Amino acid sequence: MTLKLHNTLSRTKETFKPADPQRVTMYVCGPTVYNHVHIGNARPVVVFDVLFRVLRRLYGETQVIYARNITDVDDKINAKATEEGVEIGVITERFTAYYHEQMAALGALSPTFEPRATDHISQMLAMIQALVDGGFAYAAEGHVLFDTTAYPDYGKLSGRSLDDMIAGARVEVAPYKKNPADFVLWKPSKDGEPVWPSDFGPGRPGWHIECSAMIETVLGLPIDIHGGGIDLAFPHHENELAQGVCAHGGGTYAKYWLHNGFLDFAGEKMSKSLGNVVRPHDLLETHPGEVLRWALLSGHYRQPLDWTDSLVDQSRKALDRLYGVLQRAKAMLAAPTDVPVDEALLDDLNTPQAIARLFALADEVDRAVREGGEADEAKAQLLSLASLLGVLQQDPDKWFEGSADDGLKAKVEALLVKRHEARAAKDFAAADAIRAELDGLGVVVMDGAAGATWRLK
Repeated sequence: MTLKLHNTLSRTKETFKPADPQRVTMYVCGPTVYNHVHIGNARPVVVFDVLFRVLRRLYGETQVIYARNITDVDDKINAKATEEGVEIGVITERFTAYYHEQMAALGALSPTFEPRATDHISQMLAMIQALVDGGFAYAAEGHVLFDTTAYPDYGKLSGRSLDDMIAGARVEVAPYKKNPADFVLWKPSKDGEPVWPSDFGPGRPGWHIECSAMIETVLGLPIDIHGGGIDLAFPHHENELAQGVCAHGGGTYAKYWLHNGFLDFAGEKMSKSLGNVVRPHDLLETHPGEVLRWALLSGHYRQPLDWTDSLVDQSRKALDRLYGVLQRAKAMLAAPTDVPVDEALLDDLNTPQAIARLFALADEVDRAVREGGEADEAKAQLLSLASLLGVLQQDPDKWFEGSADDGLKAKVEALLVKRHEARAAKDFAAADAIRAELDGLGVVVMDGAAGATWRLK
């Protein structure tokens, strides 16, 4: 089985070959924990969770090392802490806990490592010193900046020339910069901000150096895969690549760079700065996390995805259909075979094609249930592919019962028995009245060949 991934660095789909098949490494940029994330921030979590699952199936669960960081020092964190009159740790701990809770609800596996920026200040300072010693960075007025002209390949990842990058980016104008595109590695802290001692003066790290230091510490260089949203390709990943290569005298920093597309809302990129955000924190109050996960996987990860109420509704209906098949096929045993990774996922994580494959397998299983045939192998393939996508992980009955408590479940089951008796006696008026009563309880009745099942609206 050959996995192919689209590499942003080469702009081509390449066969994935890890440097060491016994230790496959992947790093994905995580959240800055100053507020609840929006659903667009959850897209890379879900996308790279699927890749994590695929890699574990291909190379073994203990052979894949996945790191996703927490940025816990940042201007926005400082502003939030000042607003509330608390230490930054109060803010970061609160929103890290929310993040963990929400991503778990979306079915994301925990990464192998979750490094935090504030735990790696010494490593950042060591990397900055190496860049200064190598002539790739310079100190100026309490700052240390990377000299973009000292790295001839600057712009190779994003595919932009230096002039284009300066013109198209929000470049900070500062008299101490040698070049407009030079970026901060270390800077003085303002009053009330967290501060660390250093040979360059007291201060705090710039954003880009954080990921490079954490990658080197927890994974070692070079790494196999570096992932994140397409908005990070420039400047964050471009700067990461430059400083990571230069700090070690050249060579490879990350072999494969993967970027997921934007999540759009009403035709615009979803972002906090535009104020057009939809948050898992709110969505999870009315939708199962699995529905949100399905919606995020419904489009190919490299393409933009328009987030709409219709998308969420369609995702719920799709899962209801598949869980309905599994509910009817409960008595059918899945064949205990080692199912290979589906070709759709091996082809650059083609989740829409994998979803189509799920429905084809479900139809085969459902046909066997109706006709009394055998489809153990199809059910095994269905469950195997679903596990790689991180869906259909619940018991079907539990899925349809949702948040119903034991009292409601007992009442619904009793009403379904009465309705069955009424229909058997051809008392259809009574049966319809019972169905109306169930509807009033927020229950949808689904009649099938094996009898009636139900779910909450």
